[in-house]
Amino acid sequence: MLYLDSFALPDEDAESGFILSYPKQFEMACYDQNNAYPFKIFPQKEMLRLTFDPITIFYGGNGSGKSTLLNVIAEKLELTRKAPFNVTPLYRDYLRLCRAELHFGHRVPNESKIITSDAVFDFLLDLRALNQGIDRRREELFDSYDKANDPNSRFLLSGLSEFEEFREFHHTRRVTKSQYTARRLPKNLVGKSNGESAFAYFTEQITDHALYLLDEPENSLSAKLQAELAQFLLDSARFYDCQFVIATHSPFLLGIREAKVYDLDTVPVRERPWTELDAVRTYYDFFSSHAKEFGK
Repeated sequence: MLYLDSFALPDEDAESGFILSYPKQFEMACYDQNNAYPFKIFPQKEMLRLTFDPITIFYGGNGSGKSTLLNVIAEKLELTRKAPFNVTPLYRDYLRLCRAELHFGHRVPNESKIITSDAVFDFLLDLRALNQGIDRRREELFDSYDKANDPNSRFLLSGLSEFEEFREFHHTRRVTKSQYTARRLPKNLVGKSNGESAFAYFTEQITDHALYLLDEPENSLSAKLQAELAQFLLDSARFYDCQFVIATHSPFLLGIREAKVYDLDTVPVRERPWTELDAVRTYYDFFSSHAKEFGK
C-alpha cells in the first residue's frame, strides 16, 4: 500500500533565495552552521526528489542525514511522535520549501507515526522504573508477611473498625509467602530483555493501514530479532496495508525483499542494491574471511 508517493526537497537555489529574502541581520543571526539546520545538508547531495515504495530504506553512515530526512518528512506530514527532537529557528521555514505528494486517492492515515530510537529508549526506561516500583512493593509485602508470621506477633481486635485488618492478619498466616505476594502484587510488566521489550514495542505500535517512519529500529535488537523485525515489516506491508520509510544500518533490514534502498553516502543520492552497500560488504568480507572456521 502506498500513502506517500514522493517527497521533494529544496535545491541550493531555493535555499539561497529564502535566505536572501531576509534582512542581513537575520541572516547573520540564524543562518550559521547550527541554527540553519536542516538547511545546508541536502543540496550538496543532489537529492531533490525521492519516490517511495511500500518499503523504502535510507542507508548511510553517521552524519549522512538519514535521520534528519526522516524527521523532515515526519514533520511535513504532521505525523505523531512520542520523543521530542531538535527544532531550530528555521525548521518551519525549511518545511514550507518541501513538498510531499500523496498517492492518488489516499491520505495519510491518522494512525501514522514516526518511531525513533529515542522513543524506544524512553519506553524501556519507563518499564524499568515501573518494574523497580513493583520490586519495592514486593519487598514491602515480604516484610508484612514475615511480621504476621512471627511467633511472637499477636493481633487483638478492639473494634469493628479493625475487622478487615484482623481478617487480613489471620489470612496471612494460612497461606504461603508466594501465595500472599502473588495476590497483592501486579506481575512485572517486563520479564524480558531490553531487546525483547523493544521488539514487542514495535509489534504493538505498528497496526494496520498506516504509514510508519522508523529511525534505526535495530537498536537494542539482537541479530535474530532484527531478522524477525524485517519479516514482520514485510508481512505488514504485504498483508496489512502498511507503508514504511526506514533509516537503518542493519543488513537484515536492508535485505528486506522488494525494498527500495537509497544510499545517502553517494552523490547524487541514488537507489542501490543492498548487496553493494558499504556496511553490507563489510559484513560479507568479514564472514568470507572466516568461512573456513564455520566448516560445512
